[in-house]
Amino acid sequence: MPGLVSTSDSTTIACEHIRNDGFIMQVNPSGDMGFMYTKSYKQANVVILHKSLADDFEKFCHANDGPLPLLYRSQPGDWKCPSLSSDSDIRTDCLQYRKYEHGACTESLKSLKEYSEQLKDMVTFYLGCSFSFEKAVQKAGIPIRNVEQKCNVSMYKTSVPCYGISMFHCNLVVTMRPIPENKLEPAVLATSELKEAHGAPIHIGDPGLLGIQDLSKPDYGDPVDLHPGDIPVFWACGVTGVEAIINCRAPLAFTHSPGCMFVTDLKNDNVRSLGGVPQVHCLSRDPLHFSIVSAEAAQKIKTLETLIGIDPGERGIRHLQRPGELLRACLALSHAGSVLITTGFPTHFSHQPPEENDGPPGALAIAAMLQALEKQVAIVTDHRAMELNKRIIEEAVQLGILKKPIPLLSYQRESADSALMFLCENGNPGRPRFDHLVAIERAGMAADGNYYNARKVNIKHLVDPIDELFLAAQTIPGVTTTGVGDGGNELGMGKVKDAVKKHIKNGDVIACDVEADFTVVAGVSNWGGYAIACGLHVLRCCELHDRYLRRAVGFPRAPSKSLWLPVLPSVTKEEKLLKALVQLGVRSGKTASLEMEVDGLPFYNTHSVMIEKLLQEALQ
Repeated sequence: MPGLVSTSDSTTIACEHIRNDGFIMQVNPSGDMGFMYTKSYKQANVVILHKSLADDFEKFCHANDGPLPLLYRSQPGDWKCPSLSSDSDIRTDCLQYRKYEHGACTESLKSLKEYSEQLKDMVTFYLGCSFSFEKAVQKAGIPIRNVEQKCNVSMYKTSVPCYGISMFHCNLVVTMRPIPENKLEPAVLATSELKEAHGAPIHIGDPGLLGIQDLSKPDYGDPVDLHPGDIPVFWACGVTGVEAIINCRAPLAFTHSPGCMFVTDLKNDNVRSLGGVPQVHCLSRDPLHFSIVSAEAAQKIKTLETLIGIDPGERGIRHLQRPGELLRACLALSHAGSVLITTGFPTHFSHQPPEENDGPPGALAIAAMLQALEKQVAIVTDHRAMELNKRIIEEAVQLGILKKPIPLLSYQRESADSALMFLCENGNPGRPRFDHLVAIERAGMAADGNYYNARKVNIKHLVDPIDELFLAAQTIPGVTTTGVGDGGNELGMGKVKDAVKKHIKNGDVIACDVEADFTVVAGVSNWGGYAIACGLHVLRCCELHDRYLRRAVGFPRAPSKSLWLPVLPSVTKEEKLLKALVQLGVRSGKTASLEMEVDGLPFYNTHSVMIEKLLQEALQ
């Protein structure tokens, strides 16, 4: 093999041989040939199994086509793959092979010719490889650090389970490439079209979210150094097939050695779109976490944000609006597994109950969608309002808004670490019970420690210190928060408090001082809740986002109108809920009337029209 140098003690020294077509071979000091690269030809991972296992393995590939995009399956004993290469022999065309017996790697081989007899009863699978997309990434002006550092790409076992088929089950294996943060979107765009080379990344950011503890210790390949400003980006990897072979414990199997792929005759010119132009959005810096969504879905959610941004009460809320916050809030909720919601603004201090009817309907709309997304959801409210909220939840179940009752919690401050104990198991920030908190039309604490309604009346005696949960969440890695409001005195509006003080009546006194990560400002807070529910539906129907959520393993969750339309807010459901709130004595916020209105605005031809507009945008 040209370019290999052996020393007197038979140790192989790392060196390269570069052909005119851009093919690079490198043998590492350990003796593993660990790096292959072609300028423009597709490459393939190789798995060779006994024919009795072939059908199940093919099903396993189709069930996990992110890591295992199937390019070709041979017939038993067929050493060629005419659709991939005009003159091939799988026994010799990889630089190095691995032999597995009952799940253990027993030998590394430069050729499989000595096993020709056994191979007559074996089937070869050719699986797409991420090396195939590196040229596309470079053409987009993005550096490939492993190429620059002349080493193999880093490969890691993750804690993400693949979809199991019969004997085949394993966790996902990924490759990692450091990408400059300002190049993330072009990198995703360049690779999302190359479905046969694993497509778009399955994770961007903190490796710990994949169960990877140390980037300097890859399970396969070589460590690759990150430059300042680089973000670790992870793609599904065909070495997942090797893990499946190990776990199935077949009596005999062969694979390529990681990094020593089969090179096809096919150029990387023919691409298949994965469903729209991708966008990349940062959700968290601690831990570092990005998400992917199609431009079409993002635009729909931005339109929802515009719809709810009107100011029918003429409060001046346009000065508070933060474009893009609804999208980021919806993305964070889409990734969350357990969500805590709080609502309740006891503005009517002279009535019993003192709550207004802006807030609960929006909170229930969010909760209904989260339930449908199979997430854990709970509501935390004032201790004095527990019975009222219990009855509201019961009504929501009877009306078909909720599939089942939601756990109802209360929070009291008993010690300095009460909030941490409430949010985390045994107060351990490493084990949070919730990964996202939502406050919608919830009385928020002002800078002086009091709680004010819009008329500057202090209602602190009616409000439990749920703000402390949002403050504590800022110290817990992985927990994000959303605040929804329409006047600036609501929990989570601390992010826009300067604008509240300047542009909102009584803002210098009433402005909430507690921030949320994402601030959703709406003309009526309920509209913000409806928009979040609709935005989550939009994300649910986005192929790019769905693939990213499930890490490209398992099957796409095809949206079904028959399943999802009943979950979304509707004029009929919200009308019935508002009537139920009136019966419970919950009043309009601005006027304190027990009529079909919210914040002094009539339900019919105002709130009903907004619901219809939001639904139209979400479902078109």
